[in-house]
Amino acid sequence: MAPWVQQAFRRKSVDAMAADSGLDGHGGGQLARSIGLFPLTMIGVGATIGTGIFFVLTEAVPVAGPAVVWSFVIAGVVAGLTAVCYAELAGAVPVSGSSYSYAYATLGEVVAMGVAACLLLEYGVSSAAVAVGWSQYLNQFLGNVFGFQIPDLLSQSPEGGGLLNLPAVVLVALCAFLLVRGASESATVNAIMVVIKVAVLVMFVVIGATGWNSDNFADFAPFGITGITGAAGIIFFAYIGLDAVSTAGEEVRDPRRTMPLAIILALLIVTTVYVAVAVVAVAAQPQAAFEGQEAGLAAILENVVGASWPGTVLAAGAIISIFSVTLVTIYGQTRILFAIGRDGMLPRFFQQVNARTRTPVNNTVVVAVAVALLAGLLPINFLAEMTSIGTLVAFLVVSVGVIILRRTAPDLPRGFRVPGYPVTPVLSVLGCLWIITNLRPVTIAVFGIWVAVVLVWYFTYGIRHSRLRTGDVSGDVS
Repeated sequence: MAPWVQQAFRRKSVDAMAADSGLDGHGGGQLARSIGLFPLTMIGVGATIGTGIFFVLTEAVPVAGPAVVWSFVIAGVVAGLTAVCYAELAGAVPVSGSSYSYAYATLGEVVAMGVAACLLLEYGVSSAAVAVGWSQYLNQFLGNVFGFQIPDLLSQSPEGGGLLNLPAVVLVALCAFLLVRGASESATVNAIMVVIKVAVLVMFVVIGATGWNSDNFADFAPFGITGITGAAGIIFFAYIGLDAVSTAGEEVRDPRRTMPLAIILALLIVTTVYVAVAVVAVAAQPQAAFEGQEAGLAAILENVVGASWPGTVLAAGAIISIFSVTLVTIYGQTRILFAIGRDGMLPRFFQQVNARTRTPVNNTVVVAVAVALLAGLLPINFLAEMTSIGTLVAFLVVSVGVIILRRTAPDLPRGFRVPGYPVTPVLSVLGCLWIITNLRPVTIAVFGIWVAVVLVWYFTYGIRHSRLRTGDVSGDVS
């Protein structure tokens, strides 16, 4: 085997990851372990509920019709299969970096960098997508309460007829400010916002159900199975929160127990809420009304009640909710960059941690600037689909990683083991591939170009500066 191939597929040992994170009990961790089960579960719920349900129906219903309900179910089943795979790996390798770190331990360095490309796309673009959605609900709230809205010039992307989506940029800046202050503080604020958002969505289900009209289900699947799976691909980015839990691996107390439990709890909460809201929304409004509709759930409640107050309450809840989503997804990306920087495949700038707050301030600023540019200048539909494909590929790699780690490290302590192994991870892989094949060709092409760019960086910089090559950390090149 050629030396460069051996180098590209060298693996970082789980023991080395444990030493880096301080999990082995001998120090070494740069980040503070300050997050417990409830705030960690809320990170998963916070990054998931609100990412999609407050505005993705506007994009998904025109693709699938009322059968979008099944699209949510399909996305939820695939995410559920993957969630149990995440739970096992998160318990076995509880470090920062999420599926990047899992791939590094199981599939090798070059694969880990490919996964890093997926994660950077997944978190960066999803942060931008939800920031755009936040802008829509902010305008709905301002219109209902104060009688004015931010003009399109400053609240729409150039494609939407504006100059810059300024509210989305402001949201990203506020999240960055909070994250710089500390992980524990950010997790606490997020938990409060998640409780508020779930309460608001329960309100939507209760009030929206009074407008139930069975006729809205008449033309249930106008675009057939293709439409259903296509919508599932658009929706899938809403399940990014399951990955977000695993990015916190180095800041969680008792991670081998806490992380798997938080992932499973987040999945159960999210799937229940998503399906309930989707069913009520489709029953309360004809499918044609969803296309191009801004602040969709708020508009549905206003039409059902015939007054603006429920929509105002929901818009306020969405403003809080989507803030928490943006907060968590930006947090996730900064921790992934931290892990890559610590492994030497990004400049040391990305692994530097503030001595007082113990947060990667440099990463936070870089991520905030990049996300603000995306949110300010790009439309939401393209952002949502690009996030989905990054999430799907990362999920796929995690499922493969479970199988490999069972073979290469069978005695590794695991806080959770995948039920139905090996069938469950295989079904997860197949489900991810199925949804990917139903995404638009342009989405797959842009994704391929992005991964190629990251791999060019790896072969020109990362492979030479990797800590496994310089001998700063142990690995396996077999």
